Amino acid sequence: MNLPRVQLTIGGHPIEVYVARSDEERALGLMHRRDLPQDEGMLFMCDECAVQSFWMKNTPLPLSIAFLEEDGTILKIADLEPHDLEGESSGHPVRFVLEVNQGWFDERGIAPGTRIEGPLFLASAP
Repeated sequence: MNLPRVQLTIGGHPIEVYVARSDEERALGLMHRRDLPQDEGMLFMCDECAVQSFWMKNTPLPLSIAFLEEDGTILKIADLEPHDLEGESSGHPVRFVLEVNQGWFDERGIAPGTRIEGPLFLASAP
């Protein structure tokens, strides 16, 4: 993946993420990936704040997904199963969505309301 990477901190836990910004990068996401290092993920930056829906077409990895407020606060976390076409919706308008290995949030005690820290969220922090 030839995408920019950024370091984030979630509940005191560092994670390095690929940043998908264009329509093409977001559409491809983590498709066809057979593995993802433990402390890595993908952050999707959507063009506008809207209800976002993600599915697992052509994605063989079980993932957990977090839908984020503008300041990086987690609104919702859900688990996604490989190749599931049902998908998951944010339920509320968001611009940022983070995908990590399934269970990453649970294993670290990270839940909705936790704020992700990193350079992408500084501009909108209170």
